[in-house]
Amino acid sequence: MIRVAAVGDVHMSADARGSLHDAFAELPEHADVLLLAGDLTRTGTEDELQVLLDELDAVALPQYAVLGNHDFESDRVDALVKLLEGNRVRVLEGDADVVRVDGKTLGIAGTKGFGGGFAGACGSDFGEPEMKAFVHHTRDLSNALGRALAALDTDVRVALTHFAPVKDTLSGERLEIYPFLGSYLLGEAIDRAGADLALHGHAHNGVEKGITPGGIPVRNVALPVLKTAYAVYCLGA
Repeated sequence: MIRVAAVGDVHMSADARGSLHDAFAELPEHADVLLLAGDLTRTGTEDELQVLLDELDAVALPQYAVLGNHDFESDRVDALVKLLEGNRVRVLEGDADVVRVDGKTLGIAGTKGFGGGFAGACGSDFGEPEMKAFVHHTRDLSNALGRALAALDTDVRVALTHFAPVKDTLSGERLEIYPFLGSYLLGEAIDRAGADLALHGHAHNGVEKGITPGGIPVRNVALPVLKTAYAVYCLGA
């Protein structure tokens, strides 16, 4: 059995210092790997990210992250990725990695993802170049996620995104903002490649549990949804 701890949307800044440290310090007793589903910071600065890294200083586990929209706010993405990876947090964007746990392998593929909406109420790459660029960006990231997942030859596979791959986990959010919370293209890519679990954040007012059209479990691990420092999912039993 592989125990996957996950949380997103921690939105760290100076006023949140210490809020997660004690819970994270207990992680090695409960999990084998920690996945962070984006929006690690409030406005995308190195100072805010350092607060999170300080919270994680006692976590002696493999750690992986995708970035979220908040992490792009200050146009410091390259600096944030460098800081994360310099502190043992691997950032995934259209790629994957493998963790070995007690003789089994866990494959993790990740992307930030993007919006666009869901079947029956989604954007299309038709018309103005701005609309085409919006949908093409989502399609490109979704396809990269699918390729990374499909390339994994592991006992268990997890898809990690910030934006939602299904609308199930958005229940409670205003319908008007669904197109800005995720895209069916992410869900299609996950179904095509196959996975044991899909994790995302971003939807603060959503619900935890959903499922792709192909039957893959989806979990919204945004901190405001979990109302705890992280959730743990047991895979490969």
